[in-house]
Amino acid sequence: MKTNSLEKNKIHILLLEGIDPSAVDAFRNDGYLDMAYHPKPLPEKQLLAAVRKAAFIGIRSATQLTAEVFEAAEKLVGVGCFCIGTNQVDLAAAQQKGVPVFNAPFSNTRSVAELVLAETILLMRGVPWRNAMAHRGGWPKTATGSHEVRGKCLGIVGYGHIGTQVGLLAESLGMRVLFHDVETQLALGNAARAASLEALLAEADVVTLHVPETPLTHNMMGAAEIARMKPGAKLINASRGTVVDIDALAAALKTGHVGAAAVDVFPSEPKAGEEFVSPLRGLDNVILTPHIGGSTEEAQRNIGKEVADKLIRYSNNGSTLAAVNFPEVSLPAHSGKHRILHIHRNQPGVLSAINAIFSEDKINIAAEYLQTNAQIGYVVIDLDPGETGSTAQLRKRLDGVPGTIRTRLLY
Repeated sequence: MKTNSLEKNKIHILLLEGIDPSAVDAFRNDGYLDMAYHPKPLPEKQLLAAVRKAAFIGIRSATQLTAEVFEAAEKLVGVGCFCIGTNQVDLAAAQQKGVPVFNAPFSNTRSVAELVLAETILLMRGVPWRNAMAHRGGWPKTATGSHEVRGKCLGIVGYGHIGTQVGLLAESLGMRVLFHDVETQLALGNAARAASLEALLAEADVVTLHVPETPLTHNMMGAAEIARMKPGAKLINASRGTVVDIDALAAALKTGHVGAAAVDVFPSEPKAGEEFVSPLRGLDNVILTPHIGGSTEEAQRNIGKEVADKLIRYSNNGSTLAAVNFPEVSLPAHSGKHRILHIHRNQPGVLSAINAIFSEDKINIAAEYLQTNAQIGYVVIDLDPGETGSTAQLRKRLDGVPGTIRTRLLY
C-alpha cells in the first residue's frame, strides 16, 4: 500500500486478440492511458513477458491464462474476458492470487439468436444443398423438401438468455416453441416446457442447443439422442462444441435421419492458420460457420464496453459485481473516503483480526462490506481522511493478518 493510490495513467493495461476499440475508448475516457494493444494472441514466451507489468489483462477466447501466467503477472489486479466463456482462464489460480475475472455473458445474446433464427429458415427451406448444387452448375428448382417455418415446432434445449430470445423470435414467425432445461425457467410468450428431452426430440422439427459446457452436457446429443429426433428434423448447435457427438451427427446426416444441420462450434477448433478438419465438411445439407454466433460488430462493441466498465469499476472502487471467481460486492462510490480492500483465504478469525487492528490504532471505520465464497473472503473498509495515520504501517499490519492474499488502498 502506497501513501496514495497509483495514478490511473500509470496503471498498465494489456489488451490482446483485437478487442473492440470500445474497450480502449472506455479506459481512455476514464483516464487510463498506459495501454498495450495487440491485434492477435501472443505466443507463450511473449505473453509471459508482457504480463509482468500488467495490472489488468483483457483477452478473448484464444489466449490461455494458466497458473504459470498468473505466477509471472506479479502486478496483476484483474482479468477481463471479452467474450462469454472463461474456460481459457485458470480461475482457481486467479482466485488464489486474489485476481477477480470478469466476462460478458449476455452482450452477444441477440447476435446468436438472430443467427439461429436465420439458420432455422435456411434449413427448413433446404437452402444449403440447393446452394451447393447451384455452385456446381445445378438448378434444383423444386418445392420438394422446402417448408415454411410457420406452424412448425422449434425445440430449444437450454432456455436461458439466448434460448428465450430465440423462442420469442421464432414465435413472431408463427412457430410453436417447446423447451427443455434442467432448471425451472419461466416460459416466455407461448413457449411450453417439454416433459423431457426425449419428448422434445421426438416432436421438434428443428432442435437448437443453448447449453453451457459442463460434464452433464458433454455429448448430450450422442447417437442415442440423435436417433430419438423426429426423422428429417434439423439440428442447430451454436452453444459449445463438446455438446454434440460430431461423428454421430455426420452419420445421421448421411442416412437422412437428420435432414440438415447448422454447426457453429466444434470439439476441436483450429488456431489461426490451421486447417479446419471435421467429418461434417463436404456434406451439402450442413451449414458450417467458424464460431461466429456472437461475432457481430454490435455485439463486440457491447462486449468491449461492458467488460471494460467492470474492470474500471473494480479498479476505481473495488466493486466485484458479476466476477465469475470472486465474492460479489456492489460498492457505492467512496468520494471523500479512503477505501481499503482486503482479500484473504476464507478461514475463521480474519475479520476479527482486521477489526482489532483498527480498534487498537483507534481508527474509526466509516463503512465495512464483507462477502465470502468457499475459498476466499473479500472485505472492503471505508475510512475518513486523516484516520489512516501511516498507510505503510497500516498495510504492513493488515498484510500480516493470517490468511491474507493481498491488500489494496484506494483514495
